[in-house]
Amino acid sequence: MMDITQEKWRESIAKDADAVIIDVRTPEEIEEGQLSNARIINILDPDNFMKEVAKLDSSKNYYIYCRLGNRSGQACAVLNAQGIENTYNLLGGMIEWEGELV
Repeated sequence: MMDITQEKWRESIAKDADAVIIDVRTPEEIEEGQLSNARIINILDPDNFMKEVAKLDSSKNYYIYCRLGNRSGQACAVLNAQGIENTYNLLGGMIEWEGELV
């Protein structure tokens, strides 16, 4: 897992053909907006979260965010434990995000 800033996040995703963006927030938080092309996997629904993690392609690079950066860090650790090596945690999460939301 690597913690990355917004600037590094944008740069990395722009040039990463294997990038997958994952939003681990709750449905209520997502109503406030989300990043374009984000796959939603609520980490606070652990059974479903683990089912969805099991479906992920371990050859991809996962860029994960939440509201503050804590749950996304936990999600990165879970993915790493499941054999997914390339995980990136957005520092500051959506609270500090400066950019477009959908």
